[in-house]
Amino acid sequence: MIVVMKPDATPEQIQHVIQLVQQLGMKAHPIYGTERTVIAAIGSKRDECRQSVASSPGVDSVVPILAPYKIASLEVKPERTVVRVGPLWVGNSHLGIIAGPCSVESEEQMLATARAVKAAGATALRGGAFKPRTSPYSFQGLKEDGLKILAVARAETGLPIVTEVLTPSDVELVASYADVLQIGARNMQNYRLLEEAGASGKPVLLKRNPAATLEELLLAAEYILNAGNQNVILCERGIRTFENHTRYTLSLSSVPWLHQHTHLPVIVDPSHGTGHTALVAQMAAAAVAAGADGLIIEVHPNPETALSDGFQSLSFKQFAETMALVRRVAKAIGKQINTLEPEPAEALSEV
Repeated sequence: MIVVMKPDATPEQIQHVIQLVQQLGMKAHPIYGTERTVIAAIGSKRDECRQSVASSPGVDSVVPILAPYKIASLEVKPERTVVRVGPLWVGNSHLGIIAGPCSVESEEQMLATARAVKAAGATALRGGAFKPRTSPYSFQGLKEDGLKILAVARAETGLPIVTEVLTPSDVELVASYADVLQIGARNMQNYRLLEEAGASGKPVLLKRNPAATLEELLLAAEYILNAGNQNVILCERGIRTFENHTRYTLSLSSVPWLHQHTHLPVIVDPSHGTGHTALVAQMAAAAVAAGADGLIIEVHPNPETALSDGFQSLSFKQFAETMALVRRVAKAIGKQINTLEPEPAEALSEV
């Protein structure tokens, strides 16, 4: 259920309600909006809690949460969440652009890529240090050495790092280097990993499993939110269908649907969603036109020699051309790409 506090509720009244909810055996998730505070009370003792809380000072109303995903629902937080990490702003009117290679291969490769994508307008750097591969004989990543290389690229360019974490035991290590933890499609329903990533305190980029429904994606996000982490970015990266002309079928209808049901920002991965370099630019632009809050795109100095996913990676020139197209679409629909860290005074519903 949702406890809606009055606009003039004092911090003491809000804290009293949080403590009361907890004393009644439910979990309290306060969400501080620009106009008022709401407290999501999660648990099985809804009726008992509702009766006790409704008469507390500062409480405006107590209403049930109808959606199975509680904290991610617009019922709990009608204001759009904005996830901010330095120059990377994702959500509301801000378009975050995350770019880089599928895998970290060398320091030279990452530094060249970081410089190129920043020059073209990217606001974050992606790169896989730990790589989940279908075959055990494929390149598995440089692991901690890869994380160290990403840190060098960040130090030179100022771009925050987005990289994947594969197991709960690796969360602490990856979080010590990364600015955003990526949960890949294969791990979308690895609930222990979701909980550990949520508890890390780092923003989490959660990719949709190619066989998952949107409700399942939101329930996976709920694990991260329930761990106390409000900085969650959803990612549509394509689903499996009978079609075989692309690697996956990129379901762009998921973007407006998710915006109608959750306050969390939604980005799109046109690289995995198509699997073909020649299709990435058009689908990136289409994603922005559909209302996406950001893009995550694979870029490599020489896609032909990439150790993984070269067939869907853009060259530096192709990425710059894609960014020019994306900017035109973003401008037409009122989105902006921040190449520098915005002023804190900017009026946004920030998490």
